[in-house]
Amino acid sequence: MTEQPSPDQPAPRAVELGMAQKILDAQPFSRLVRARVTRFGEGAATLEIDIREELHQQNGFVHGGVLAYAADNSITFAAGTTLGPAVLTSGFSIQYVRPATGAKLVARATVAHSGRRQAVVRCELFTVGEESGEAGETLCAIAQGTVLSTA
Repeated sequence: MTEQPSPDQPAPRAVELGMAQKILDAQPFSRLVRARVTRFGEGAATLEIDIREELHQQNGFVHGGVLAYAADNSITFAAGTTLGPAVLTSGFSIQYVRPATGAKLVARATVAHSGRRQAVVRCELFTVGEESGEAGETLCAIAQGTVLSTA
């Protein structure tokens, strides 16, 4: 459950989904992987990336670095919904639970705890599509991170 900021803390500046996408597009690497924000607000953020050959490693799976990127950015964006837009990831860990194959990568992050200057966020990464071999979503990684306000 997301904890609300204390009454003496100013509410974070609201940034709608379109502005979140503009912030993401300002990152050259995000443009390279063609990431998009599909959910942003109320302690949560979702990033999606269409899987293409350039994002694979030598065995045909999505490269772990792409999954780590998606976890890192979705964690930071989710934290930004509670801490405001001036945030940086302080650290995160990721556990790969299954090789990632499919048509699309989805990273869903939710704030587990938010304080005045720090948020702890969980993220689940799924693949979707016919290449995953299963209908619906397939869990491929779980991450958790800490994000700090720089304001």
